[in-house]
Amino acid sequence: MKIGWDCEGCLKVLLIINKVFRALPVPPFCCCRFLTIPSERILSAGKILRNAILSGAPHLIRDRKYHLKTYRQCCVGTELVDWQMQQSSCVHSRIQAVGMWQALLEEGVLNHVDQELSFQDKYVFYRFLEDELEDAPVLSEEECKESMEELPDTLLFLSQIGPDAHLRMILRKHPSERTADDLEIINEELLHIKALSHLSTTVKRELAGVLIFESHEKAGTVLFNQGEEGTSWYIVLKGSVNVVIYGKGVVCTLHEGDDFGKLALVNDAPRAASIVLREDNCHFLRVDKEDFNRILRDVEANTVRLKEHGQDVLVLEKSLSSTRPSSEQGSSLPLVNIYTIFLLFSADSALDDFVLMHCVFIPNSQLCPVLIYHAEALQGSEQEKKDYTLNNKRRVIHLVMQWAAVHGESLQHEEVSLDFLEVSLLLKQLYKYLLIVCLSAVLFKVYCCDHTYTTIRVPVAASVREVIGAVGDKLGSVDDLLLVNLSSAGGESHSSYLIPLPEQEGPSTGTLATFELMSSKDVAYHMTSYDWELFHCVHELELISHTYGMQCVMKTTVNLDLFLRRFNEIQFWVITEMCLCSQLSKRVQLLKKFIKIAAHCKEYKNLNAFFAVIMGLSNPAVSRLAQTWEKLPSKFKKFYREFENLMDPSRNHRAYRLTVAKLEPPIIPFMPLLIKDMTFTHEGNKTFIDNLVNFEKMRMIANTVKIVRHCRSQPFSKLHTIISHQRKILFCSNQDCFYHHFVCFLCQFVYFLIVCMFFLLLGIFFSYFVCICCSFCVGII
Repeated sequence: MKIGWDCEGCLKVLLIINKVFRALPVPPFCCCRFLTIPSERILSAGKILRNAILSGAPHLIRDRKYHLKTYRQCCVGTELVDWQMQQSSCVHSRIQAVGMWQALLEEGVLNHVDQELSFQDKYVFYRFLEDELEDAPVLSEEECKESMEELPDTLLFLSQIGPDAHLRMILRKHPSERTADDLEIINEELLHIKALSHLSTTVKRELAGVLIFESHEKAGTVLFNQGEEGTSWYIVLKGSVNVVIYGKGVVCTLHEGDDFGKLALVNDAPRAASIVLREDNCHFLRVDKEDFNRILRDVEANTVRLKEHGQDVLVLEKSLSSTRPSSEQGSSLPLVNIYTIFLLFSADSALDDFVLMHCVFIPNSQLCPVLIYHAEALQGSEQEKKDYTLNNKRRVIHLVMQWAAVHGESLQHEEVSLDFLEVSLLLKQLYKYLLIVCLSAVLFKVYCCDHTYTTIRVPVAASVREVIGAVGDKLGSVDDLLLVNLSSAGGESHSSYLIPLPEQEGPSTGTLATFELMSSKDVAYHMTSYDWELFHCVHELELISHTYGMQCVMKTTVNLDLFLRRFNEIQFWVITEMCLCSQLSKRVQLLKKFIKIAAHCKEYKNLNAFFAVIMGLSNPAVSRLAQTWEKLPSKFKKFYREFENLMDPSRNHRAYRLTVAKLEPPIIPFMPLLIKDMTFTHEGNKTFIDNLVNFEKMRMIANTVKIVRHCRSQPFSKLHTIISHQRKILFCSNQDCFYHHFVCFLCQFVYFLIVCMFFLLLGIFFSYFVCICCSFCVGII
């Protein structure tokens, strides 16, 4: 409910309404700004933040002078952001902190001294609601203590609602006032709106500059009526609306991410239905008719089409703010067209994307003839032919070097590809390089009859004999070895010899007795070391094959499947250990240990294991253990809340993405989220548009794959050296321990002798001095 207030006395009335009555009839509107009655949660959050500031940094709230005017009990926007970032690790950036303060500003708990509606990270004055009163209550020690205890939960709550408040603040700005950072935030939000998934990046960027935020608070509000002139296009950002047609009633309901009103703008026709709000507090993104038509007109005007035989074979969309093509489409059928695209990409960083993704729309068997066909000049003078041929061969070599590095393993199974590398005179040296690249290997678990297993590294297409030989080398003997099952290409499968393992039936007792003897840091390190081996073996093409299917990309996903299975193994291990621990005190210790392991995994940048452990603890089987969580120390509860905040899925896992952006490789990312991003891009965008390849989609998927490449750009060995050195210090042999104890005892004994000698000499000197004094006194007498 929005209320208008009359100048100075209105805020006192607002305090009374919020704290006492909460049901006062609506007063008449006035010229002052409109305020919304804050919710109890927001009021409490504002009070806790104010008390925490007065308790720890009282100098932030004081009287300030500006331009010969004094502002009572106010604070500066920049100082508030600085203070908030120092309080909790859940605040990752200044932009996030601005959004958290904006959430309070929207509810009227924090106010600009000039009643502006947006929070700014500048030297701008703001005042808490309670400081608006001249007789503001004095803070007691008990209130200070309670506020400091509740501060972490309050910051966690504000960090969850802050991003939406910050987006609303940006959308409320006039389009001409939006900065480049503002447009980037809007564009990032548009990427995840279902109604815009079919639009190109160029159109989305143009929309980011003209979108207008619109909100309505009451259900039943009519947004527009059937038969009215169409003036705007709407996208549902929050809430839902009913589509009503005269004589038919409600024909459908539109929810978050849906759009409406576009048909009337495209056809320049009256509205075909009425739109009625289905629930309270609905938010919309609006594009006015003038901006809508301009974007369509500008996009078509900045589109370049290359035609052959009357058909489009290449379509480029150029951004108005950049000379580089921002969106490309090209045909995959005629050979000459593919080479035209290749020439365009060879001068651009997108060549890497093309090499990575070309298997989706043109297999290697078609790409090789294209390269051979254009390696020689067909017309011109002798010198021109030589220059043309040399230039083209350089382009081919540049492409094939990257091509072999990415597709090396699959190329060795294709006769066309191998013939191409052998026949081309300039590429003979690449053949040896290709054979080296093709020797990619994966990790396999080999279980033995005594219910133990060993890990070997062999090629994906290894035969039975090769696997047995690798196991024999690992075990030291090949006698009595029989492969009972092989989940790979080649070899035989003797499933009749397979005996179920006890661990496959599920554990009946926990391993707490052994587990509690291990250091949490050591456990986290060994988990990270093993996860890194699995992650390092995942080929980039496996991600594409997992997204498109093996019918498009002839690449097995065995490494990726093993790495994804590892996540589930860790998660269910945590759940199993917690549920099998019957004693309450030991279960609390086990819970503390898992939280420590998660913290160390985060420290080692193993985010995949970190997520697995925390998701295991948040599983209903564990979270329902109320007594265990009650006895958990507050320090560990705080850590767990921060970890849960990092896992917050709101705004497309914004908290996680901000954290990863600050990390340096090596990193083990949260792989399920990368899979989700690629699947969302694949399902939300067409691979072919009017029989043309959608290269913009290919580039988006390639950028996700490059995240994996970036995470593995640095080796894991440096961390291993540090940990090995620590373990060498912490864990020494019995002989070394005896030697160190003997040296310490010897040093202590020598020190004791020296002290005794010192006191003995001091006693002799003192006795001699006393004798001299006595003799002197007797002589005088």
